[in-house]
Amino acid sequence: MMIYIGSDHAGYELKEKLKIFLKELGHQVSDKGAYKLDNQDDYPDFIVPVAEAVSHDENSFGIILGGSGQGEAMSANKIEGVRATEYYGGDPEIVKISRMHNDANILSLGARFVTEEEAREVVTLFLDTKFSKEKRHIRRINKMNEE
Repeated sequence: MMIYIGSDHAGYELKEKLKIFLKELGHQVSDKGAYKLDNQDDYPDFIVPVAEAVSHDENSFGIILGGSGQGEAMSANKIEGVRATEYYGGDPEIVKISRMHNDANILSLGARFVTEEEAREVVTLFLDTKFSKEKRHIRRINKMNEE
């Protein structure tokens, strides 16, 4: 599966580790930046290209990272067809529910709040969980898309 990945400076180190992890799992990875550590960079410069790529490739997923993951999710969700969910620690069940009920196609990670091991766990959960395709969830997603 194709995974698009991007981060700002706050998520850069974890992004680089996750790229290796994703390739070890057998996924194709397309890195949309940052390509070097620059504490002055701006997350939309890397997050929007990930979101645009995912919006044009329905058989792909995105992983985006930043300090909290919140601004990154907000940026991604401005792109039509994107449903980014966020994880910055706590019960990983929220990631599973986001896939099953909301057909989330991008996972936003708060790199300052999760360990590498936690990130690996939730990325695996995110990628392995299937959308339920229940009528009520499809109806709700369609309503979101109308707005």
